[in-house]
Parts: sequence; structure tokens; C-alpha cells
Amino acid sequence: MSLAQILFYAMAFIAIASALYVASSKNLVRGIFMFFVTLFALAGLYVLALADFVAVSQIVIYVGGILVLILFAFMLSGKETLDSLGRQKDKFVNSGKIPGLVLSLLFFAVMVTVLLKLNADDLGWIKQSVASGNVIKPTDNGIHNIGINLMTTYLLPFEAISILLMMALVGAAHIARKEQDA
Repeated sequence: MSLAQILFYAMAFIAIASALYVASSKNLVRGIFMFFVTLFALAGLYVLALADFVAVSQIVIYVGGILVLILFAFMLSGKETLDSLGRQKDKFVNSGKIPGLVLSLLFFAVMVTVLLKLNADDLGWIKQSVASGNVIKPTDNGIHNIGINLMTTYLLPFEAISILLMMALVGAAHIARKEQDA
């Protein structure tokens, strides 16, 4: 087993374990900090997959942007909001969790189906990319190509991400706003 494989399995284990802790934790502060660990482990997986730019974007956008906004919203929210969140967690089974449970089960079923039916060597877009020579080799300097592609081919998804960040900012500001009637 090579060093890259050991690092991959270690990062994957850290990402899965910390994500499970985030999903099952009742302490919001510990959940936020474990979310940091999850995002850093995912960035490490991107580095191992030779996607350096995606790893840096992951850290800058999610860790530096969205997660800091979540922390600000948590710190600025009132005690009443946190108390109401605590009361909701006390109930193990309530009707509010059923749609989330159904969606997560459907998502899990789709992921299992895709993993069972997927044959990565026979994907058409991979064969087309290999045939046309549109592949990134580990020795290539892809930053120049990424910059050109971000401003030409992938401009619309890039702008969609900026709108997502703006929505996260507005949502954090809304959550952090104090109620006048409380």
C-alpha cells in the first residue's frame, strides 16, 4: 500500500467520522467545529485527487465563507433561539423529522443504486475526453486552464456559486437578527 493510499483512507475515515458526528451531535458548537474537520478532510481528498484548485476553493469558500457566517449567526443569535433549538432536540421522534428522514433514505437509495450500476471505465464522457486528449495529467500546470475555463465555459456555474454565497450571507444576517417582540 502506497503513502497516497494510506492518506486517502485516513482522510476518508476522518471525513466520514466527523460528518457522522456532525449529523448526530446534540451540541451545536461541537458540531460546527467537527464540520470544520469534515471540510478540511474533503479538501485533503481533493488534493490527493490532483484537484488543487478545488481544494483551495473548498477551504476559501466553505471554511472561510459559509462556516464563518454560521459561526457569526450562532454567536449573534439570542438565547431564546438556542433554547428553542434545544427543546426541539429533546424530542426523539417528531413529525418535523419525517420529511428529512424520507429524503435521506431516498438519497441513500439513489447513491447505492448508482454505486452498484456504475462502471467508471465505460462512461461516455470519460472515453470522449481521453480520445480527444482533454485530460489533466499530474505534471500539467492547470491553474492557467482553470482561470480561462472559469471565465469562459464555466462562467454561469461560477456566478451561481456567488449567488449561493450571497444567499448564505443574507440567511446568516436574518438568523442573527434579534426579534423585536421577544
